[in-house]
Amino acid sequence: MIWAAPHPDAGRLGPAGPPPLDRTLTPLTAMKNLLCALALLLAANSAAHAQNAWTDHARALPDKLRQVPVGLTLWHTPNPNYPEPDPAQPGRFVWKHSTMVRNEVGEPLQVVECGSFIWYSAAGWQANLTQTPAEFATLFGCPRGQLRPGQVYTFAKNYRYAQNAASLYGGDALWYILARDAAGKLYKGFGLIETEAAVR
Repeated sequence: MIWAAPHPDAGRLGPAGPPPLDRTLTPLTAMKNLLCALALLLAANSAAHAQNAWTDHARALPDKLRQVPVGLTLWHTPNPNYPEPDPAQPGRFVWKHSTMVRNEVGEPLQVVECGSFIWYSAAGWQANLTQTPAEFATLFGCPRGQLRPGQVYTFAKNYRYAQNAASLYGGDALWYILARDAAGKLYKGFGLIETEAAVR
């Protein structure tokens, strides 16, 4: 520890304590402090984003999905879904389910975004994941993310994993897809899957 030179008045008004600390920051210390502050800011922003996914608790849907017309049917099977031992990795568990979507609009739609919200506590809907149109195209076998009318596209192995029995928990996931028509009108599709904690 480096001590600064004592103040001339030190000790005149009572017993002298240790001299004041030198508060001069070295460039390395300043950089560390800046990085720590930045990390805290990013963490707070991420937490705020997750909490802001569902701001009106008097309404059932997260904000992103409200006031967008339904044009897609989205569902999961089996639903409800129960964990089972993962044969590929002993000790782990897997919830095996598939997710399907069908365009009901009557004209081609271009996927804008795919994702999910999760509900596993009294806090309600939390943002979970977001997939780009390219990721959607790969996962759902939908070339270029273009949804043809009446065609069903399937994410066959939309699995959830748990590292061990202690990490099994139930919760609901609200999957959604947003897509636009040629005129730019946005449509949604969403489907709830119940994932349970009990192994069957």
